[in-house]
Formats: sequence, C-alpha cells, structure tokens
Amino acid sequence: MKKVLFTASIAKHILRFHLPYLNMFKDAGFEVHVACNDNDEIPGIDKNWLVPFVRSPFSKGHYKAFTVLKEIIDNENFTIIHCHTPMASLLTRFAAKNARNNGTKVIYTAHGFHFFTGAPIINWLTYYPIELYASRFADGIITINREDFVRIKKFGNQKTKYFATPGVGVDSSKFFPVSESEKATLRAKLGFAPDDFLITYAAEFIDRKNHKFLVNFVKKYGSLYPNLKFLFCGRGVLLDAIKAEVEHLNLQKQIVFLGFRNDIDAIFKMSDLGISSSKQEGLGLNLVEEQMCGLPILATVDRGHKEIVIQGENGFLYKQGDLDDLNVHLNKLYNDKALRERMGAQAIKTAANFELSNCLRETKIIYNQFLNNVL
Repeated sequence: MKKVLFTASIAKHILRFHLPYLNMFKDAGFEVHVACNDNDEIPGIDKNWLVPFVRSPFSKGHYKAFTVLKEIIDNENFTIIHCHTPMASLLTRFAAKNARNNGTKVIYTAHGFHFFTGAPIINWLTYYPIELYASRFADGIITINREDFVRIKKFGNQKTKYFATPGVGVDSSKFFPVSESEKATLRAKLGFAPDDFLITYAAEFIDRKNHKFLVNFVKKYGSLYPNLKFLFCGRGVLLDAIKAEVEHLNLQKQIVFLGFRNDIDAIFKMSDLGISSSKQEGLGLNLVEEQMCGLPILATVDRGHKEIVIQGENGFLYKQGDLDDLNVHLNKLYNDKALRERMGAQAIKTAANFELSNCLRETKIIYNQFLNNVL
C-alpha cells in the first residue's frame, strides 16, 4: 500500500496548516502517517508517531529523535515523505537517506529560512551552511517567498528540484468581508463601539513578532488617534511581560489583549486594519486571512510581507523599527475611509492568489512530479 509521512516538530503545525494536504493523500488511497513531538489528536490519519523532536538547533536531544525517526522510516517503506519546520525537516532528510536509495521521495517545505536579507550574522553562520548541505538530501524543496526561492535554487544542490508556492493556503469560506451592520454586531458582542478604530495583530507573543514596537507606537502617537484600539490576539512566553508594560504605561484603553482565539475570523471581520510588526516572516498567513476579510494591511518591510502587501495598493509597508514611518501610513488610512475601502477591495483580489484551493492545486502538481501522477 502507498504510504505518506508528514513530519513537524509539533502537531499544532500539522493541525494549523496541513490537514487539507493529508486529506489529499487519504482520498488518493494512501496510508497517512504523521511524526511529531506530541500526541495531539490529528483527524483522519492512520498513524501518529511520537518522535522527540527538539526545536533548539544546539540540543543533544537531536540524536535520540534521529534514532527514533530513522527506525520508523526504515521500517515503514514510505512512498513519499513531506517534512516541515526547521529541525524536524533537517533530521527527517538525514534519517531518510537509506529510504531514498530504495525509492522513497522526500519533499521539504521551508516556511521561511532563518537566513534572509538583514538576518543576524549568527543565523547565517548557523543555518545557511546547514541548509545548503542538507538540500542534497531532498528530492524537492518548496519555498513560500521569492527571496528564499531564488537563494536556495542558486546555491543549493543542483540535482534537487526547487519550487515556489503561495504558502499553504487560506480557506475563503471562513475568511470573507461582512457588511457594516454585521461588523457592528460582531463588535457589540465583544464590547467595542461602531466608531472604534480597530487594528488587529494576531501573533504569538515572542521576540520575533515584536509587540513591544506597537506598544512604543501607542506610547508616542496614541494621543493622535483617540478612538484607536490595537487588538492583540495570541499567547506566548512574552505575553505577561507585554501586558505588564502596557499597564505600566497606562495604555490599557488603546491596547486590548483578546487572548488565543478560536473565532479569529470574527475578529478580522470586525476590524478596520490588519497589522504586523514582525521582524521577519516566511509569508504571514494571518495577513492573508485579514486581506480576505477586506482589510488593508500595515506591515514591516520583510521578504514575506512583500509577497502580500503591494505598497500603496492594498496597504503599506513601513520600515523596521521606525515609529515615524508607521505613523505616516496609519495617519493616511485613519483619516481616509475611501482609501481604506479601495485598499480593502484590492486586498481581497490579492488574497485570492493564496486561497486554499489554489495552493492545493499547485502543491498537487509538485507531488505528482515525484509520484507519477497518482494524486
């Protein structure tokens, strides 16, 4: 029987991004396996292997994870393996060396290399040489932004095939614009007024997402926007520290913490703008979701954001760490509803390229290059 294995450091990554792709294989008659470092239930699969993946690149735990994973791969005779997340993908490619000699195909999706233009030198010294070397242990490498694609195609193993796709896809049946009355209803349920100016940032509270920059923005410029509210949605290790900073600065009226949301689509639909202050992104899936809901986007200049935001058309890119530049762009959108509406309409058009059905179709074409069109 044909078998497929998806690997990722944590099951949440699979649950968040890859269920439609697992279903694609299931529908084609494959036995579907997943390997990750927890036992979260993943619907529709045949086997969930527990592999003690470690996310830190310098952990001694990688040897144990490699040993467990190699035994699984050597014994299960997978037709194809698709690996995700940096360390899990690295170990998977090394562990599948013998399997590839026996015909197994290995695909790696880079959801954003840690080396990129402007990245810290330690990232280049650590990840760049490893990824170039490891590229020889994959049959295909998929990237989700142009910068990553150009770099790995030029400097990676020349026998490997390289592909660029518009990410993993967003389901437009969940993310879509609503009427003004529907928006007001959604706001009322959460205690927001129709004339509040809501800017949503959906992101994990980690250093890379840079929530502190937006706190500093409100500290400096918040008085210019009396009805503005930043909605922070998410959880993470820095959540308590950011909350404490907001309370210390007495900014609770303009920065609202909504926690982790199972109704994030409703939050986007009731908002006026989407924003990202991230230091770097492979793409920025939440921004695409916001675009599908008709929101203009404000985002840092970044390789991933450049794939999504067309300057002056569906939003604005502002300079990393530049409070003044963000203020210039926000001021334009805050004071010009017609501009927001025009950019929101364009955002919907841009987001169509990232729609789930489109991404499934493009990825299926890639799979079939290695599977003799069995999907």
